[in-house]
Amino acid sequence: MSVSVFELFKVGIGPSSSHTVGPMKAARAFLLDLEAAGDLPRVARLSVSLYGSLALTGRGHATDTAIVLGLAGEEPESVDPDRVAALVDGIAAAQRIDLLGRHGIAFRPDRDIHFRQRERMKLHANGMRFQAVDADGAELAAAEIYSIGGGFIATAAELAASQAAGRDAAAPGPALPFACANATEMLRRGAADGLRFAEMMRADERARGLDDAEIDDRLARIAGIMSDCIDRGLGQGGILPGGLKVRRRAQGLLARAEASGTANRNAAPQEMALVSAWAIAVNEENAAGGRIVTAPTNGAAGIIPAVLRHYQRHCGGDAAGTAEFLLAAGAIGGLIKRNAAISGAELGCQGEVGSASAMAAAGLAAALGGSNAQVENAAEIGLEHHLGMTCDPIAGLVQVPCIERNAVGAVTAINAASLALAGDGAHLVPLDAAIETMRQTGRDMKSKYRETSRGGLAVNVPNC
Repeated sequence: MSVSVFELFKVGIGPSSSHTVGPMKAARAFLLDLEAAGDLPRVARLSVSLYGSLALTGRGHATDTAIVLGLAGEEPESVDPDRVAALVDGIAAAQRIDLLGRHGIAFRPDRDIHFRQRERMKLHANGMRFQAVDADGAELAAAEIYSIGGGFIATAAELAASQAAGRDAAAPGPALPFACANATEMLRRGAADGLRFAEMMRADERARGLDDAEIDDRLARIAGIMSDCIDRGLGQGGILPGGLKVRRRAQGLLARAEASGTANRNAAPQEMALVSAWAIAVNEENAAGGRIVTAPTNGAAGIIPAVLRHYQRHCGGDAAGTAEFLLAAGAIGGLIKRNAAISGAELGCQGEVGSASAMAAAGLAAALGGSNAQVENAAEIGLEHHLGMTCDPIAGLVQVPCIERNAVGAVTAINAASLALAGDGAHLVPLDAAIETMRQTGRDMKSKYRETSRGGLAVNVPNC
């Protein structure tokens, strides 16, 4: 639980947390460091190089757009998605950018952002290099920054230190009462202290300086943005951007689900059909660059909102239950991030959709009153049945197969919670074993199946 629930659930824009949100934050962070050193006014030229998965699928994931936004001082949490195209097009047309909105230099995205598709940086698949020079061509600053999944970024020094220290290294920040290393410890501590997972996560958020009212307000805001994203997606039609000519389906799926109920034997039961429509609505918004809650990534951002709405609409969920849902989901997500990863470029889609399904299953089981053992079992079921899933987006776009995978992951999460709640919490495969299996599977997976668009569906389906 060393990762805050408010770090896992971040507000940003689509289409990717690792390829859009992370690079935007990295570009802005590089300039903020330059400004802190007093060198921002001296910058005359700036270049950015992208490596590994960022280079191979960055154009489809709008990584170059994200870099431009970050250099202009925009932040994922506050940038207006409706302004993005005009802002970036204006910079490209003028061949000039105001760094952080206050220091103008000549800048051409097509010249100064480089996709190094044949190269990979050594610490992570999603690497970036930034360089700023003065009017004489002398280097003012250079930095290696990595986008490590879910919108999290790390400098080369930070990531190298973290990798050297291993998973048992103490997390920076205040001492947390329930900074559990794994699910086994979390179960033990919960039993010893008589606390539910959500209560333990809440205690850690208090240790970070938030009171209960602030925690509940922030959780309600996250839930509200998730719900708004569903509604926006359901209200849109037409073709998604990017060239694959993928038609938005959520609106039609909703109408079909509401009209058919369970009468049509060729259709899914109405509740599950609605869940699929909700999940797809979010990920169509993500694919279109809309406002998204990273949960825990953008590529898997539809699963938790869809399952949360299922809880609220079909299970009588209230505000207290919604908070319990998100806190329990966050506790599981923190364990997965700590002991494996949530990055498709690192572990394949099992790390994104699998993690989100496990988190949603845990959240639903907790909100429905499940014991800690049942919640852990739900998470394990959700994760176990996504093991080995590759990340193979066609044309590098977060559309096919990504959008439908969210619908399947959401339905799987609901089934996982149901199976866990039907038992007493005892089960053969511990969540820790499933997480470790996912980590090992991701390491064994060939790189072409880890968000490079060089394997799987990306090469076997014509992208035109």
